[in-house]
Amino acid sequence: MDWIYSIQRGIDYMEAHLTEKLDYQDIARQAYSSVFQFQRVFSLLCGYTVGEYIRARRLTLAGCDLAAKGAKVIDIALKYGYDSPESFTRAFVRFHGITPSQAKKSGAKLKSFSRLTVKLQLEGGSMMDYKLEKHPAFKIAGKKKMIPTTEQEQQNAIPAFWDQVQADGTLQYLHSAGNGTLLGICQDTLTDEKTFAYVIGTWYDGKNAVPGTMLIDEIPARTWVRFRCKGAMPQAIQQLWSKIYTEFFPASEYEPDGSFDMEVYPDGNMDSPDYESEIWVPVKKRGDVDAVK
Repeated sequence: MDWIYSIQRGIDYMEAHLTEKLDYQDIARQAYSSVFQFQRVFSLLCGYTVGEYIRARRLTLAGCDLAAKGAKVIDIALKYGYDSPESFTRAFVRFHGITPSQAKKSGAKLKSFSRLTVKLQLEGGSMMDYKLEKHPAFKIAGKKKMIPTTEQEQQNAIPAFWDQVQADGTLQYLHSAGNGTLLGICQDTLTDEKTFAYVIGTWYDGKNAVPGTMLIDEIPARTWVRFRCKGAMPQAIQQLWSKIYTEFFPASEYEPDGSFDMEVYPDGNMDSPDYESEIWVPVKKRGDVDAVK
């Protein structure tokens, strides 16, 4: 998949329907993607979430309407998807710094967030350490939680899940069983566009039983790109994710297969600038539609 082209299709769809209720499934469908994959790649390529983009564009257009047409605040609020003038006013003030009523006055200063066009811009080369490897199926042990694909809930749910497994002793067990290595695995459920599966786990060799509260799961055979990450968490791995989608994949003959991905956290001081971790992304040759079957 050409992610640059696909994300642009999603943006064009959003722009054409800013005055309507936007469903993330419909947006992702325009990009030939799942909701999970579209939101992830959009934020990595564009630097903000889908929700932030839609909100900023709607408030920009709302400001233009109020300044140019002298429309009623309640009509503009409803036009851009707000349930009440009060909720619209709060959002408008946060974005523009003035109230909708003030925006209607001559000479009012408004902010503008322009329509986004995604382009591939090649700059000075940067080094990325990676390995392309074929792996047979392997097993992991851990705990799984279904995470909402909506961005705000997702941002809260994953850190809360890590806190939960630390509080209930799961993290300590996994740390011991996996020789200090922890895994964070995102899996697209494909059948449910509103959630994706997130697993906190470790490698499982089948030698010992695991507690009844945990699962044993098999990661199918895949071709993986393993990216080496060096630096303190979470900044280093977030920066690497961005480079993977903005630098590596646009120039590669491979693309993510969209099934899942994995972050590998070995034992060590995660706050250290010398801490080393990995991102594993299952890939297919560009245009190979049968790769994940």
